[in-house]
Amino acid sequence: MSSSQLTLYTAATPNGKPISVFLEELGIPYDVVKMSLSESDIGKVHNQVKSPWFLEINPNGRIPAITHNGFNVFETSAILSYLQAEFDKENIFGFSPVENPKEYSEVLQWLFFAHGGVGPMQGQLSHFKCPYAQKRYLNELKRLYSVLNLRLAKHKYLAGDKYTIADIKTHLWVRAGFLNAEKLGLDTKEWPNLKDWVDRIESRAAFQKGVNVPA
Repeated sequence: MSSSQLTLYTAATPNGKPISVFLEELGIPYDVVKMSLSESDIGKVHNQVKSPWFLEINPNGRIPAITHNGFNVFETSAILSYLQAEFDKENIFGFSPVENPKEYSEVLQWLFFAHGGVGPMQGQLSHFKCPYAQKRYLNELKRLYSVLNLRLAKHKYLAGDKYTIADIKTHLWVRAGFLNAEKLGLDTKEWPNLKDWVDRIESRAAFQKGVNVPA
């Protein structure tokens, strides 16, 4: 670990990339450990998510995770919340729970919406080959995208006019869905506000850096 004392354990997935994007937004130096997720790489114990050393960091054996000054944090939303509280003292990417409790709550609502809805549903859609399951998860993903699209018809970002960790968390999943729209059975023209939001975030310099981590 370098003098930054912050290490990110990650892989090139919609769960991993939000952390590197946010770290780039914050301008924090960090080390990266690229984790292998493939069972075929099980012999590479130095970067396996199920290896004993990594289970000490994340007992669930999944990416992403961080170690900061000896403290471990896992789960994308939990890491984003921790980094925002620890490094964003001026609340550039969020709100104070004391001074702006309602706005703070809105960020959490959309953060949890993505964590418990968009990510899991989209992931399941890509997994199953059963027609019933595919139809179920496709319809639910479309519904979730429509909820986001409606919200973004009235607001520049999910929690209002401020770009927050809720956007960072949600964006990488929606972006992946749009990039694989044909394969997933999606028509992106159904969600014009969502498409504009995806493009707006993708144009940010920090996003362009963070999305390419790990190299």
